[in-house]
Amino acid sequence: MSKIKLLLDVVNDMRSLADSIEVVCKTMIESDAAPEEVPATKTEPAKEPEIPLEKVRMVLAEKSQLGFTAEVRAIIGKYGVDKLSAVDKAYYADILKDAEVLGNG
Repeated sequence: MSKIKLLLDVVNDMRSLADSIEVVCKTMIESDAAPEEVPATKTEPAKEPEIPLEKVRMVLAEKSQLGFTAEVRAIIGKYGVDKLSAVDKAYYADILKDAEVLGNG
């Protein structure tokens, strides 16, 4: 074999080695990044179960019957509305917390 043919073989082997090294590097990068990625279910905050309007209405009605009608109206009014059905569902938990202290303090 001629020296040029041997040199061309070396060049081809080096290219093949470089390609193999590149594949190994990419694999290492992907495997290093994988543990840092957290599945979406773990990163999302735990959602509180949806509170139905009926439950909030029942609690507020009980408080009203116990003589806290003005306070119940104030709790509802705190959210800028006149009636419970107009309050956004996102505030139901807060309303229940506010109603919980009525009669306990």
